Amino acid sequence: MAIRSTSTATTTTRSVDGDMTVEEFKEWLMKFDTDRDGRISREELKRAIRSIRGRFSGWKSRRGIRYADSDGSGFIDEGEMDNLVEFAQKSLGLRIVVSN
Repeated sequence: MAIRSTSTATTTTRSVDGDMTVEEFKEWLMKFDTDRDGRISREELKRAIRSIRGRFSGWKSRRGIRYADSDGSGFIDEGEMDNLVEFAQKSLGLRIVVSN
């Protein structure tokens, strides 16, 4: 998977390492769905951005929700996930590829 965890005695960091598939991105992102409602909230997206050492995670999470949330609910659900993939590629610099 493209997002890799490494641990040391003091910290755990995650880095983006190469390409990931859309499915890998979705699986990774759903790990941040802390309330298990099947949707990604702004706070959950913020945590995901922070986990890859993204800067300005609060601002980027607001932009991500606005970009991807086509029904205006304030959450990203399964039907809007492709919009979030597009946002992650354009605004977060993640390399997400379609698997064959």
